[in-house]
Amino acid sequence: MMEFVEKGGVLVVPILFCSVLALAIFLERLVRFASLRRKGTGIGRKVAQLVREGKTLEAYEVAAASDSPMGRVLAQALEVRDQDRETVETVLDHATEEEVRDLSRYLQALATIGNIAPLLGLLGTVMGMIKAFMVIQQMGGKVNAAVLAGGIWEAMLTTAFGLGVALPTLVAHSYLVARVDRYEARLQGGAVGLIKALGGS
Repeated sequence: MMEFVEKGGVLVVPILFCSVLALAIFLERLVRFASLRRKGTGIGRKVAQLVREGKTLEAYEVAAASDSPMGRVLAQALEVRDQDRETVETVLDHATEEEVRDLSRYLQALATIGNIAPLLGLLGTVMGMIKAFMVIQQMGGKVNAAVLAGGIWEAMLTTAFGLGVALPTLVAHSYLVARVDRYEARLQGGAVGLIKALGGS
């Protein structure tokens, strides 16, 4: 493997750096989502039930103490519970967007890595092909098939490395985006439940 890396040229280094960065982002987000799974479980239903029972202050305390995206969204809405419904809905929308932005952190970087890795590989291949044809020119037209084939396969290595990094990175990005979308749907469901509870309290 190290021999392939050495033969791949200088652009193998940034491609490998992209792979390390993509893996770090993916693992960090997985840990983040795993921690959210343990936080705020059932908080939306609990807060809505307390509001329906007229215990809005207790509902606010429960939401604020949960230290979860759902709790923070509901707590911000409960802070303005005495204002009109439009204001409450605006606060809920804004708070949800803030939490979704936090959950989506680094995902754009992951998408960028998935896009530039194959381009770096292609650039390395083009540079390698240029070197191979320069050698052919220096040989004065006396082309050695072994030299030519060796130069070409070495040039193609960077494209292989780039695609090898890009494919799992794009899969990881799609998976994390789906996780964010599901959590956003949960936040919106909690917001709707709170609005109904406030309307019926």
